[in-house]
Amino acid sequence: MTAYPAPAKLNLFLHVVGRRADGYHLLQTLFRFLDFGDTVHIEPRPDGVIRLLNPLPGVPAEADLCWRAARLLQEHTGCRSGADIGLDKRLPMGGGLGGGSSDAATVLMALNRLWGLELPRAELQELGLRLGADVPVFVFGRSAFAEGVGEHLQAVSLAPASYVVLTPPVHVATGAIFSHPGLTRDTPAMKIPPLSEGCGHNDLEPVAVAAYPVIGEYLRWLDRFGDARMTGSGACVFAAFPDRKSAEAAFAQRPEGMKGFVADGLDVHPMYTAA
Repeated sequence: MTAYPAPAKLNLFLHVVGRRADGYHLLQTLFRFLDFGDTVHIEPRPDGVIRLLNPLPGVPAEADLCWRAARLLQEHTGCRSGADIGLDKRLPMGGGLGGGSSDAATVLMALNRLWGLELPRAELQELGLRLGADVPVFVFGRSAFAEGVGEHLQAVSLAPASYVVLTPPVHVATGAIFSHPGLTRDTPAMKIPPLSEGCGHNDLEPVAVAAYPVIGEYLRWLDRFGDARMTGSGACVFAAFPDRKSAEAAFAQRPEGMKGFVADGLDVHPMYTAA
């Protein structure tokens, strides 16, 4: 089987700037990939069967994003090939790091090549949006300023940085955060895409911290090293450092039992040339 990377993402900021008539929220956010994530293993098969080799506990195949991505690609193209799919899961579920979305995007990009489909990147992004709002940016494959529900993407270049990412022991329900009556939904929209770290904030953070106080505890500890923020709808939090050495030095000071990792920012997805 061939191994394919599915990197984590950070939302360096996340603003909710409005709400559509269908209830979906309008966002502005800055995405950056990390050199840390899951690994997807794929082997094509000729019989059209999509088989998960190590299903996630408690998640039926039809709800698994890897399975759904492969099946969607089959249905969209009429492809009669199948695939065995395995997953080495390192990213926490409900952490705001885009794990499931990244896995699905990697499946789309890998099978597009393995099945000889040759769909253009834009078409894969459109398919990805049917699986989840974060899937298109992983197919897009670049650090990006995103608008709409996350599907309008503009590539940006960011300065090199390393990150301490902490993983509080809670699984945040994204839907509950977005539907919370206390969520700010009218942050003024930016006119010009941001080109550096440190701008903006995360509108979802106060709601998530109120619902899961441990997120606030992790933020307060990490904030001693700089501007600590939550990514996505949580629960993971992060802070940027100018280099790997300083990030690892800060991470080494964390209290016993506080889990996480250190990673470098990536401006280009490791599978960029596969899409």
